[in-house]
Amino acid sequence: MYIELAVALGLGAVVALVFLKKRKNVLKAQDGWWGVGACPQEPEDDSIRPFKVETTPEEIEDLHRRLDQTRSFPSLEDSQFNYGFNSKYLDKVVSYWRNDFSWSKQVDKLNKYPHFKTKIEGIDIHYVHVKPKNLPEGIRAVPLMMVHGWPGSFFEFYGIIPLLTEPASPDDIAFEVICPSIPGYGFSEAPHKKGFDSVCAAHIFNKLMKRLGFNQYYVQGGDWGWLITTNMTQLDPNAVKGLHVNFAPPAKPGLLMMLSILFGRRFPKLFGFTEHDVKRIFPCMEKLVVNSLKETGYMHIQSTKPDTAGRGLNDSPVGLAAYILEKFSTWTDPEFKKLEDGGLERKFSLDDLLTNVMIYWTSRCIISSMRFYKENFSKGLDQPHAKLPVYVPAGVASFPNELMHTPKLWVTQKYRRLKTYTPMARGGHFAAMEEPQLLAEDVQNFVKIVEKRKRK
Repeated sequence: MYIELAVALGLGAVVALVFLKKRKNVLKAQDGWWGVGACPQEPEDDSIRPFKVETTPEEIEDLHRRLDQTRSFPSLEDSQFNYGFNSKYLDKVVSYWRNDFSWSKQVDKLNKYPHFKTKIEGIDIHYVHVKPKNLPEGIRAVPLMMVHGWPGSFFEFYGIIPLLTEPASPDDIAFEVICPSIPGYGFSEAPHKKGFDSVCAAHIFNKLMKRLGFNQYYVQGGDWGWLITTNMTQLDPNAVKGLHVNFAPPAKPGLLMMLSILFGRRFPKLFGFTEHDVKRIFPCMEKLVVNSLKETGYMHIQSTKPDTAGRGLNDSPVGLAAYILEKFSTWTDPEFKKLEDGGLERKFSLDDLLTNVMIYWTSRCIISSMRFYKENFSKGLDQPHAKLPVYVPAGVASFPNELMHTPKLWVTQKYRRLKTYTPMARGGHFAAMEEPQLLAEDVQNFVKIVEKRKRK
C-alpha cells in the first residue's frame, strides 16, 4: 500500500511539474480594445469583407502637385549613400515617380490577389489570402501566415506567393498563404490607444487564423514579423505547428552565449562557429559601436518621438520615399552605401520600390507604423516574451547581409526545437522581396521536415 501510494505521489509530482513547466512556457495575453472610445457592450462584428485597393484621379493629382513642389538640395561631393539618400539619385527617382510610374497599373497588380478586412478587437485588419488552384483530390493545402516588418508591407510577399501556392514540383507542399498588414501599417487600421505592441499584434493574428477556420498553421516572418510570429508561438503553441524566420536577433545572453563571445574567436569549432560567424561576430568593439550608431538613428527617433518626425514624412512624398528607400539600400547590402544610386536597382525595380512607398503614402500610415517602435521599446527589453524559450519546431534562414548575424548556437538558446538552420547563399534583410526563390525553398524544406514528408 505504501509503495503504491509513493508511486502515485511520485507520478502526481511529475505530472504537476510538467503542467507547471508547460504553463510557465506559455505567454499570456488578454483581449484588448483598440478602437475609438470605450469597448461597446454588443458582440463585435466578426464578418469577413472583401477589399480592393483603389485610387482616384484626385489622389494622383495631389501626389503630382507635391512632387512638383519638392525642393531639392545637393549632396556633398563623393558622399554616395554615406550621408543618407543621395540627392542626385533621389532626383532621378522623383522624376520617374512623377513622369513614368503608374500607380493605377500597380493597383491592378496589388489586386491580383484577393484582399479582405475583418474587425478584431475594435480595428479593421487587412490581409491577402491566396489559395492554391487545382489541388489533386485528397490533398489539402498547408496554411501559412507570413508577416512583414518596417518599412515593408504585405507587398513584400508578392514574389514568393506564387512559388508557395503553385509549386513547380509535385513533391512540394502547396501552401494557403495569408499575408496580413500589421495594425497601423498599410490598410490595417491603426490602434487608437497606447500600448499596442508585438504581443498584441500576435494575439490578433492568432485570432485571425482561427476566424479563417485554421486550428493549426505555420507562421513565417522577418523584421517585426520575426517577433510577432515568435510571440504567436508563445501565446498558442498548440495552434502553431512550426515557425520559420529569416531574422533572429540574439536572445538575452546566457552562460553558453557569453562563453562563445569570450572564446569563440580563438576556438570557433568548439562553439560550431563558421568562418562567416567569426567574421560577423568579432569585429573590433569600436567598429561595432560605430556601426550601431550609424545605422540605428531611425530606431531612436521612432522609439521616442515618432509623431514629430512622422508628421513631416506624412506631408512630403519625397521625404517619405527617401526615408523608406534608404533602408532598402543599406539593409539589402551594407556595401551599397558606397554607390551613388545606393544599389537600389540591383535587387529591386523602381516600380516595386515605389509601390511599397505608395502603400504608406496612400494609407497615411507612416506615423502609426513608426509608433510600433515606441510601443515595443518603451516597455524595456526585459519583457516576459523575451525571456521565454520557444518549443514549437523552428527553422531559420540566415541571410549573409542581414542586419544582425546570429550563429546557430545562439539561435538554439531561444528556439529549443530548431529543425533547420540554413546559411543562405545571398541576400539581406528584405528576403522575401530580394530572394523569393531561396526563401521559398527553405520554407518548403522546413515544413517538409516538420510534416515528415519526403525531401529532395
